[in-house]
Amino acid sequence: MTAPTPSPKRVLVIDDEAHIREVVQVCLECLSGWTVQVAASGEAGLAKAVESPPDLIVLDLMMPEMNGLSFLERLRVINLQVPVVLLTAKANLIEPSILSKLQVVEAIAKPFDPVNLARQLAELLE
Repeated sequence: MTAPTPSPKRVLVIDDEAHIREVVQVCLECLSGWTVQVAASGEAGLAKAVESPPDLIVLDLMMPEMNGLSFLERLRVINLQVPVVLLTAKANLIEPSILSKLQVVEAIAKPFDPVNLARQLAELLE
């Protein structure tokens, strides 16, 4: 008897830049076989996360209206326990203690290597 095939990971990508959302979505779907939802704002991302909690959230830090930090605060207030990876141009400025306080598992710098992104995220989910 064979072991059941695990269902693909479900990832929610929240970024206000359409080309970033598209690149991340294509990489994760094609290279990892994951199911990817995208949102162009923190508000839209929060609604999608509540409606169908993903296995991982990839979050831009610098967005208009609800930025990444505000999103994280709201996510924790509603007690949705989903690992979050920041995808930001400011990754090198974020201290590990701040990541821990925000319950962020990793910060990946933009620009990122699209081919390695799927591998990096898979390692974080192990």
